[in-house]
Order: sequence, then structure tokens, then C-alpha cells
Amino acid sequence: MAIKYRVGVIGSTGRGNYGHGLDTVWGEFKEVKVTAVADDNSEGLVNAVKRLGNPKGYSDYRKMLENEKLDFVSICPRWLDQHRDMMVAAAESGVHGIYQEKPLCQTLHQADEMIAACEKRNVKVAIAHQTRYSPILRHIEQLLADKKIGRTLEYQMHGKEDARGGGEDLWVLGTHIFDLTQHLAGPPLWVQGYSGQNNKPITSEQVKPGNEGIGLLAGDSAVATYALPNEVFANFRSIRNGNGSPNRFGLTIFGTNGIIKMSFGYLPKAELLIDGSWAPGRTGKKWVPITSNGVGKIETLKDSGLHAGNILAIRDLIDAVEEDRDPEASIYDALTATEMIVGLFESHRQNGARVTFPLEERNNPLAKLNN
Repeated sequence: MAIKYRVGVIGSTGRGNYGHGLDTVWGEFKEVKVTAVADDNSEGLVNAVKRLGNPKGYSDYRKMLENEKLDFVSICPRWLDQHRDMMVAAAESGVHGIYQEKPLCQTLHQADEMIAACEKRNVKVAIAHQTRYSPILRHIEQLLADKKIGRTLEYQMHGKEDARGGGEDLWVLGTHIFDLTQHLAGPPLWVQGYSGQNNKPITSEQVKPGNEGIGLLAGDSAVATYALPNEVFANFRSIRNGNGSPNRFGLTIFGTNGIIKMSFGYLPKAELLIDGSWAPGRTGKKWVPITSNGVGKIETLKDSGLHAGNILAIRDLIDAVEEDRDPEASIYDALTATEMIVGLFESHRQNGARVTFPLEERNNPLAKLNN
């Protein structure tokens, strides 16, 4: 097959690297070719050139975008602090599509600028929320549409609650959970949130630059309640070093007739319980697995890793460009997830007040936090 699209890869070794395989996934597509890669770390650039089939290497992604006539770009670093500048530069260079690692960016103001730059040039953007492409999620969507668990009442959301528990977990893993929740339940209406440190409400004294370029951050505990459409509520909780084994990372959806549980990934572990009391130990009801083949069916897919999700994300992004539509896991969904993250801190800043969406505060609320 002839090469149809030219791809550029942006990495930053030591500052988020190449994310979760956002560089190598393009090798799965015969109609595209990675023709250039940029990395501001010299050793990382040498390794990336070898790994990606000897494309032209650049130490400055801006030079790459200026010199190469690219159709698609992967913005790979996990760290947030460069996402805004990288995406705006990519959009202004004339690319048609962008695949970017999560989380979206540091602030809602940055997100607004990213979206404006892409909308001005009709650039399609997909964010690496790989669970959105899971065939298991399609079955969960149908179960909810068919009201198999009755009327949906509430969503329970947890991050990994490891050493990153609290504010960092909220950002790094929460973005997946909030993206799934808004996808399944609809956009949030308001939030009431709390952030704590050592069992006390955080103050400006605890606010410091977070890991992985997150920006100002605080808290070893993060708690929030979100109002969703149709009188559905969602609750998020993360505490540092409070993880179970296996961890609680994922969603639990409670309905009047039962529960759906799902974890994270291309093939998340998912289960259905038809039990309106939510107490299988009392009723004897059994959890039934949900696989890519449906409820109670054996899983036949073998590749459960993020690479499989990346493949579907890129296929969808290419199709979105050709069909002039938004990708499945779009930048707009990522914006909503980011608003849910920032909203927790904005509510805390206002002493737990109910804060409506979209947020008026577009910068980091922790910069305005008082003692």
C-alpha cells in the first residue's frame, strides 16, 4: 500500500518520554509512515530514531513542524507542562490530526487555547483514553441503555490510591475515570469537593509544584460529589497509600436493580450483578463477567494492553479526519474530564461550595487558595 500520510512524533525523554506507546503505534498502519521525530534529549532522540525506523531526527519539535509537511502528530510525553505549546504549534503547522497523551493540560485556560487553535484549522484531536475504544465498553453502554440494572442512581469512582493518592491520583488516573463517567452519564452539572493533607483541609502552605509537570498541587486526600443529568450522582475518592490488592481503580455503577463494575484498559475487567439489594452475600446472587463477546461469555481477545487501545484510537483518528468528525475520545471529552478535576479544587477553595460547570475559574484554583 502506498504511503498516504506522513507522521511526526514528539517525545521528551526524562520529561514524560513517549507516553504509553504513542510513538510506536503508527507502525501498525501500512498507509502511514513516521517521517520525523523530535526529542529535546540527545540520547532519547538517538534511541527514538532507531526505534521508529530511522525517521529524520530533530532536537526541537518546532523545527520539525516547520520543516516537515506532516499530516498527523503524536504528542507523547506524559508530563502536562508542554502539552499546550506542543498542540498549538502542531495545529498551526497545518497537520490534520493529533494524538496526545493524557491528561490534557495544566489548566482550563490552556485547554481553551488548544481547542481554539485546533478549531481554527479544523484539526481533529484524540486523547489517549484507551478504555473508550474497548469492545467491553460497548456492552456496558447497551446494558445501561436497556436498563439492565434499572434506573441508574450513582457512580463510584476511584483512582489507584497508591503513593500518588490524593491530588496527583486525581490528575493522572482520574482523567480516565472522569472521561468514562461523562461519556456514560453525560456532562456534569456541579461539584462539591474537598482536598486534605494529614487529615486537615489543605491551605496555601501545602501547595507546591506537582510531579510530572502537573503544576500547583496539594493533598493526600481528594473527595468530590458530582451532579450528573437525570438526578444521577457520582462520587470520587482517593487517599494516599490506601490501595487494595487488586486496586479499586475504576468505576462502579449502581442502579435500582443491580451493579456494573469496570476497571481500566482496552480489556477492563468488568462484571454485572443483578441484585437490587447490592448484597450478593445476603441474596446469593452472582457476579457475571462482561467480556468483549458479551455478558457471561468467554473472553477470546488476547491483547489486553494499551497498545491495542492505541491501535483503535489511531484508526478512529484517521477515519475522523477523512470523515470530518470528532474522534471517539475527543479533546472536548478531555476538557470535560479536566473540568471535573479542577472543579474539585475550585470547590475546596470556596470552602466546599457547590460550583457549577463550565467553571468560571480557568486557571489553577490552588494559586488563589488562602490559609
